[in-house]
Amino acid sequence: MIKVDRLRKRYGTHEAVKDLDFSVGEGELFAFIGPNGSGKSTTIRMMTGLLKPTSGAVELFGEEMGMERIHLKKRISFVPDTPDLIGKLTGREYLNFISSAYRMDEAAFREEQQKLVEMFELEGKLDTLVEEYSHGMRQKVALIGALVHKPDILFLDEPTVGLDPKSSRNLKNYLRDYINQGKTVFLTTHNLALAEEIATDILIIYNGENLAHGSLGELRSRIEEPDATLEDIFLKLTGGS
Repeated sequence: MIKVDRLRKRYGTHEAVKDLDFSVGEGELFAFIGPNGSGKSTTIRMMTGLLKPTSGAVELFGEEMGMERIHLKKRISFVPDTPDLIGKLTGREYLNFISSAYRMDEAAFREEQQKLVEMFELEGKLDTLVEEYSHGMRQKVALIGALVHKPDILFLDEPTVGLDPKSSRNLKNYLRDYINQGKTVFLTTHNLALAEEIATDILIIYNGENLAHGSLGELRSRIEEPDATLEDIFLKLTGGS
């Protein structure tokens, strides 16, 4: 589903991402974690065709991703760490726009939208202007917009920020079911407990480089601590403890 090959991004003399190599298969929830400034958001923007790499390549579904690869972008969704929704639209108008952009069947859209609205407890709130929403409500609408067309690959950058505990739990359960359907989730988060609980594969990026990659069990073996939490592993490998 995803193949990243020697991916590099340079800004002047600063290398934000340095020769990243990894792959993600169908039905995987891939956790991409690292300290602030480690290159996570830069990487995810290159992977989704929003930013051109300095060198290297990203393949999705066996084809190289690029800024003009619209047919590939139709099969993915991306929720950035700070969703920038159109404030003068209502939540309903925004979701209708998403449906139109992805050319969804009307009945399928209405059915899936209703399920997601109920999951995030937004009943009766979709006719409010987005600019009047709290941060958490904007996050919920952004997530619904990303999920409603059931993309093959879902890119999430800090998806639980601003969500109440119940919505966070519902999203976690939804993502578990999602990968069980053969979909792929690429998750960037500082919520290491979330990543530890639901990730099938984990990559720790540090200073733009691949510091460690594997399952939770493999990462525990690397530091020779069989009961270590992901937070323990992360701090030990990045020098934070």
